[in-house]
Amino acid sequence: MAQVKRIRRNVSGIILLDKPLGFTSNAALQKVRWLLNAEKAGHTGSLDPLATGVLPLCFGEATKFSQYLLDSDKGYETVMQLGQTTNTGDAEGEVLQTREVTVGRADIEAALPAFRGPISQIPPMYSALKRDGQPLYKLARAGEVVEREPRSVTITRLELLESEGSRARLSVGCTKGTYIRTLVEDLGEALGCGAYVAELRRTHAGPFELAQTVTLEALEQAHAEGGNEALDRFLMPSDSGLLHWPLVCLSANSAFYWLHGQPVRAPESPQFGMVRVQDDSGRFLGIGEVSEDGRIAPRRLIRSE
Repeated sequence: MAQVKRIRRNVSGIILLDKPLGFTSNAALQKVRWLLNAEKAGHTGSLDPLATGVLPLCFGEATKFSQYLLDSDKGYETVMQLGQTTNTGDAEGEVLQTREVTVGRADIEAALPAFRGPISQIPPMYSALKRDGQPLYKLARAGEVVEREPRSVTITRLELLESEGSRARLSVGCTKGTYIRTLVEDLGEALGCGAYVAELRRTHAGPFELAQTVTLEALEQAHAEGGNEALDRFLMPSDSGLLHWPLVCLSANSAFYWLHGQPVRAPESPQFGMVRVQDDSGRFLGIGEVSEDGRIAPRRLIRSE
């Protein structure tokens, strides 16, 4: 008997998931996509299975703007296990070395300033970065180690929240591309005892905070009680991650031409940069960029229903 193809729904928006422990970001995305029965979906940057916390999931038209969330600053709380190193830099790896822990709170506090501001990191072998088309973690699992180029990142916040015995909890703010595992490993080496990430929780991603998230359990319960449509109430508008951008409102006439790919002028628009664009009814139309002549050129447009 032929299997009936599932007809997916054309829904747009962002669901802020509190990613559960043990899930890859893609597994979490596919689970929520199934619950929502969404036609198109994407996430905004991977969290390790060990990590929990803020994971914006984009659906439908919102996927057009996921790159801007991927590029945004992030915030984390992490528990650093002192005295041991692992091959993955976290609690899921094999222990490579064990050393005595003779440092205390004052020593950790004294080491932190060297890691604030612009720093250089060498990406870990257990990462999704690719070499000749292969993710580094696949090479690492095969026992290969390849040279990685250092990358510049910025640590905007690094504070010690608590310290007890061989464990310390840190609050970290950072730019995109920062590896918390590498930060913790480098800090452990600076302290002379080594360290790995025992726990990791993302507390914010761009403008989104942990308090705004919904758990997978809550989504599953909503689905059980009301089906796919019951999850629609958790969808935030497609431009939710861009609310800090300047907003430009177009007249009906200008909006028509703009949606057909033509740059237009708008009153009180900024002199340069990227902008959110809406029509005179408040409908989000997409994003644009102010050109040298002051007109707003369309960059990504919302598809009309």
